[in-house]
Amino acid sequence: MATVASLSFCGVTQSPTERKICIPSSSRSILSDSYSFRARTSFSFNPITFRASNRFVVHCMSTESPDIPPPVSETKLKFLNAYKRPIPSIYNTVLQELIVQQHLMKYKKTYRYDAVFALGFVTVYDQLMDGYPSEDDREAIFQAYVKALNEDPQQYRDDAQKLETWARAQNASSLVDFSSKTGEVEDMLKDIAERAGGNGSFSYSRFFAVGLFRLLELSNATDPTFLEKLCAALNINKKSVDRDLDVYRNLLSKLVQAKELLKEYVEREKKKREERTEPQKANEAVKNCLAENLYTRM
Repeated sequence: MATVASLSFCGVTQSPTERKICIPSSSRSILSDSYSFRARTSFSFNPITFRASNRFVVHCMSTESPDIPPPVSETKLKFLNAYKRPIPSIYNTVLQELIVQQHLMKYKKTYRYDAVFALGFVTVYDQLMDGYPSEDDREAIFQAYVKALNEDPQQYRDDAQKLETWARAQNASSLVDFSSKTGEVEDMLKDIAERAGGNGSFSYSRFFAVGLFRLLELSNATDPTFLEKLCAALNINKKSVDRDLDVYRNLLSKLVQAKELLKEYVEREKKKREERTEPQKANEAVKNCLAENLYTRM
């Protein structure tokens, strides 16, 4: 079964000039082997100013930037407040780990939302939540998750659907040759290629790698050389994509195993409950029979 250890804060230490929050790298993620995070918020003060009068004035000014991202705990709390129903641990453990990772992706200085990233996240989410007891709850969790990151869940769904529809209409050659064509999706991919090539903000992530994989999958581009060509066209490091796709495949394998174990457990518990209720039903039948006999004799 796929297991993910939860993150814990090691504590907060504060000096007159700085505050440090450190998160230990004790978490093993399904999507990453390990992470280590540290956030630091520094404060500085203007020097004390003395005047000729009997008063002295201390000018204190925090230089904390309004662009400093919220802590991971705030994002997680927003998610929990938005969706308050209990989530089975097999799903919740992975969701909590994913939201930590995506929080860190989102608040990188180089982060910029794009449709391939959205397609990758939607693909991972739908694979993870496949078989969830309630489809309505599955979508409500998706909404709460994306909104907790201050992003638009409908945009994620719309862009993912747009890319999937486009990819199904492509073949392997036309997919990797997007730069010579015009169109909404082609322009999106050209923009990504330009930014990834150094002309703008671009932050590669595992979700982006999964998005590329999904595009190739939908266009039936099964030859590995097409992944190499697509990475080259988008100015993406293929070694990073290969590594992250291996992690993704491992994730899917673990999810299948975990869900099978969960299914077996549920069936066993159901059988046990039925076995426990059978003697009770038999006793009720005997009581009813005795009551009927007593009634007829009267």
